[in-house]
Amino acid sequence: MANVVVVGSQWGDEGKGKIVDWLSERADVVVRFQGGHNAGHTLVINGVSYKLSLLPSGVVRGKLSVIGNGVVFDPHAFVAEVEKLAGQGVEISPEVLKIAENTPLILSLHRELDAFREDAASNSGTKIGTTRRGIGPAYEDKVGRRAIRVMDLANNETLPAKVDRLLTHHNALRRGLGHSEVSHETILEELTSVANKILPYIDKVWKVLDDKRRGGKRILFEGAQGTLLDVDHGTYPFVTSSNVVAGQAAAGSGMGPGAVGYVLGITKAYTTRVGEGPFPTEQLNEVGEYLGTKGHEWGTVTARKRRCGWFDAVLVRQAVALNGITGIALTKLDVLDGLDEIKICVGYELDGERIDYLPASQGTQARVKPIYETMEGWKGTTAGARTWNELPAQAVKYVRHIEELIDAPVALLSTSPERDDTILVTDPFRD
Repeated sequence: MANVVVVGSQWGDEGKGKIVDWLSERADVVVRFQGGHNAGHTLVINGVSYKLSLLPSGVVRGKLSVIGNGVVFDPHAFVAEVEKLAGQGVEISPEVLKIAENTPLILSLHRELDAFREDAASNSGTKIGTTRRGIGPAYEDKVGRRAIRVMDLANNETLPAKVDRLLTHHNALRRGLGHSEVSHETILEELTSVANKILPYIDKVWKVLDDKRRGGKRILFEGAQGTLLDVDHGTYPFVTSSNVVAGQAAAGSGMGPGAVGYVLGITKAYTTRVGEGPFPTEQLNEVGEYLGTKGHEWGTVTARKRRCGWFDAVLVRQAVALNGITGIALTKLDVLDGLDEIKICVGYELDGERIDYLPASQGTQARVKPIYETMEGWKGTTAGARTWNELPAQAVKYVRHIEELIDAPVALLSTSPERDDTILVTDPFRD
């Protein structure tokens, strides 16, 4: 049995929630290993939608779920999400959910700093397009070795000094940006007021996961965002603040790299992104409107309208290499139903030369021009198909051509938001 890592192979929003939920039935443990509550997964179960931002998708199924040390954790957002799920009949207990004791916290001052920077950048035309939820500033404090971590909530004797250390840094920043300082009492109250609701979930996650692995349990690592938002390998600086590639599953959970088995890349049948930054195949025309409207392309977390464009095989092929993707789950094929023709980006032109990769620098990324192949569309429907035989011939041809272009096979094909509308080619847990 292989453990499975699920990663986005584009800019996120590829439909990971449904696929993770579909796989969680086969898993014993589901692990979040990076990001924060800037991520958004929508699960549709028996017609009921569950919108998750911080919690691993396995909690809705009652599977043992883990928030790993690679996540940045907003305690108040966590409490609100748990309460929201309780209102939908899903009770989250410490037996079902474990939070790594060394997970760094997101505080109100992180959210405020995020917003201060975005507002200033908006005025100068250099904004990144963050969710303003404090993700980046929290990761900065982690790397700067001044973060307050989940375990610190358990020690009222040492917590005040840690708050002072954090404020020494943040209040200097706030003064420089022309904003008022934050008091020690404000942050201490923010932490102590929620501590008792967090402490029961804390555990030595690395040991929990090691015990499960040694016991032969199947572990599903749930990624957030997408490869092109990776802080190292994405469209920098228009990226998130963490590593989102498959290699982070080990570091962000406390397991060795040998624990990572099958890498499943979730891949939308076209391309979308939220926020600022380059997007070579973006369609600012009726095609983009068609894809956005039919695909319901609005962000789960922010409700921002997603930018839409044709499938970019260059980007996905690069993601396959960066993640060591074993196979892909192709989603939202049904959105392409009814188009007369469909285009696929198969290369770029950069300053008059053809290239087969996305360059790393911001300037060259902005200058690349897509080179397209055009395929005949299909008039039949793929929506709800559960076998290859139910798909129109041109749809099958489109899927097979994508496999050739990205150098990876399709392991699963999703044909609607419903969990069971999935064509299984390869079971990642049995690969």
